[in-house]
Amino acid sequence: MKTFITLFFGFLVVVGYSQEKKYVTVKKSVPLMGESFGITVVAVNEELGYINIEEAAAEINRINKLISSWDSNSETHKINENAGIKPVKVKMELFALIERAIQISEITDGAFDITFASKKNVWQFNGKMKYPPTKEEISTSISSVGYRNIILNKEEQTVFLKKKGMRISFGAIGKGYAVDKAKALLMSNQVISGVINASGDITTWGTKVSGEKWLLGVADPVSNYKILTWLPILESSVSTTDVYEKYVSFKGEKYGHILDPRTGSPVRGLKKATVFAKSAELCDALVTAVLVLGLDKGVSLINQLGGTEAIFVDDNNRIHKTNGLILDNAILK
Repeated sequence: MKTFITLFFGFLVVVGYSQEKKYVTVKKSVPLMGESFGITVVAVNEELGYINIEEAAAEINRINKLISSWDSNSETHKINENAGIKPVKVKMELFALIERAIQISEITDGAFDITFASKKNVWQFNGKMKYPPTKEEISTSISSVGYRNIILNKEEQTVFLKKKGMRISFGAIGKGYAVDKAKALLMSNQVISGVINASGDITTWGTKVSGEKWLLGVADPVSNYKILTWLPILESSVSTTDVYEKYVSFKGEKYGHILDPRTGSPVRGLKKATVFAKSAELCDALVTAVLVLGLDKGVSLINQLGGTEAIFVDDNNRIHKTNGLILDNAILK
């Protein structure tokens, strides 16, 4: 029996095969963090498999309560409420996540920025916009954005947002972090193999008992129902983002929902990107950043990072890749 998990350019699948008879593959779709998480585990019996899945779901819920900017009881909410007022003492887990987010902002020249939650929503991707925002409106909308205004005090374990009105959000890194934590929990509980798919952020570990790897199917950028090639993955993660998953059109031109936090404008030139790395958290953050950076800078950045690869689809449906990723030349147009 095969297990299919939807992912990539409209249709990317992860495929695993039946384990030896002493193992069973158990899978369940669970609503978590406002998304549908597909969790698959290999267990000695079905009952234990479902217990493992519930444990993973509980861990993801724990992370969500920690990082949610909407939960009035979360430390993230308290940080935002005290922007421009005072530092907030937080758990080391949250402090470390914010610290890593700032590091990603630095290596991406601000293309990734958790303070982008501070922006005013001058772009609407719900079909209600009749005119594009003016340059002045766009500029004003990001006046409180800027990761350099996050002040961390490691000794006091506090986080302070310098400007009133500033906010942080983990929308571009939180799912990946939650996936990593759930995977770590399951592995610590001796779950030998599995897949966690958080609507585009995915991680795998282990293999079939035969030693065969999980496979990722890379879909045709034009036809969502055609697989171009298969990539084996082992102890790895992947994240994908589609610029035009939500969009608005003016005078026949599409503007996608991925905005550059440095300019407040929709990104141009790329339609989709997928990033491969060991950490789902890193994949989640980088896939947004490379779309903002564009093809040349995005490829250059990924090529400089060890153990990280990426696939890009440009606005002309051409597929591009980073140096270490092996794809059939026939699919590179």
